[in-house]
Amino acid sequence: MDITKHLSLAELTYSEKAIELGIINNPTPHQIDNLKLIAQKVFEPAREHFKVPIKVSSGFRISNLNQALKGSTTSQHCGGQALDLQIKKGYTNADLFYFIKDKLDFDQLIWEFGTDKEPDWVHVSYTATKNRKEVLKGFKVNGAVHYKPFKDE
Repeated sequence: MDITKHLSLAELTYSEKAIELGIINNPTPHQIDNLKLIAQKVFEPAREHFKVPIKVSSGFRISNLNQALKGSTTSQHCGGQALDLQIKKGYTNADLFYFIKDKLDFDQLIWEFGTDKEPDWVHVSYTATKNRKEVLKGFKVNGAVHYKPFKDE
């Protein structure tokens, strides 16, 4: 099932961990509507802007998959409202992060780990209601994940 021109439901639900654990990672119709919304409002505009493939490294997660991945109990991935993205082919994840930050509406945008110049991936969420435009930077201290407000370095 195609969600948008460049994104399928299979890409949004694929998880090696789910396969490994035998978890069926199927969203409800409401969660599919949320996936369509974030795909239309964030993924497709970025894909059209950069004109290169953008990988969804994590999309929808059913709650027991999210728990197995040690995701936040309030993760927007579980509602079909969040994507973890990576871009290649002449662009950086930082390019993707700043494009979303400066040009698109979103609920939450996170520079996930990496360095001050390049995140390992970009987490973005979008809701059908009021989006907060919250921009954070993820980092680890003694293996524990923490977030702080993002500041342009």
